[in-house]
Amino acid sequence: MKKELLKQALIKVISGFILLCLLIFMPAGTFSYFQGWLLICVLFIPMFIMGIYLLNNNPELLRKRLNSKEEESEQKAVIVFSGLMFLCSFVVCGLNYRFRWHVLPIFISVIASIIFLIGYSLYFECMKENDYLSRTVEVQDNQKVIDTGLYGIIRHPMYLSTLLMFLSIPLILGSLIGFIIMLAYIPIISLRISNEEKVLEEGLDGYKEYKLKVRYKIIPYIW
Repeated sequence: MKKELLKQALIKVISGFILLCLLIFMPAGTFSYFQGWLLICVLFIPMFIMGIYLLNNNPELLRKRLNSKEEESEQKAVIVFSGLMFLCSFVVCGLNYRFRWHVLPIFISVIASIIFLIGYSLYFECMKENDYLSRTVEVQDNQKVIDTGLYGIIRHPMYLSTLLMFLSIPLILGSLIGFIIMLAYIPIISLRISNEEKVLEEGLDGYKEYKLKVRYKIIPYIW
């Protein structure tokens, strides 16, 4: 099982690396794009570390994370909108660098990289706390409500982590325009959460009570 998982994970990582390079460096028109390589480093190095950890400590969760086939029709729309958002943002970031529209200073990229890594750390912690953290919206067999750790503070800490990471990406790439495009992630994630909570309320025992106990979705006292 581990060999098959490792093969599947490597295929995902390699294909993701190739796609990301195309999205970053083709619009930029050069490989001499420091911010692009910076993003690749802060993305793929932690991804590799987390993948090794899951393979050795929780291969079943790794299998779930590699499965991205959604069954919920609303989530399929979310995936389409997310894909368009990422495509537009990456292309604009590359073109921004190529034509020097408004390239942000390097120190902004460095600060954004730190925020990205903080988001990745939260993401990793969610993986350690929640064995049911599938990439698809579903209620799994024998699933239980997780209400400790980060989940005792907000209901969707994983989405907080992705919010930090995704909004950091265009800033790492040095593009304010790309950041404005990536703000579309906020309504997109709101739509995903609404549908996910509906599914969990209908199929997961104790989730309605959990919502009463933990009132905030992503940001304590705000959202």
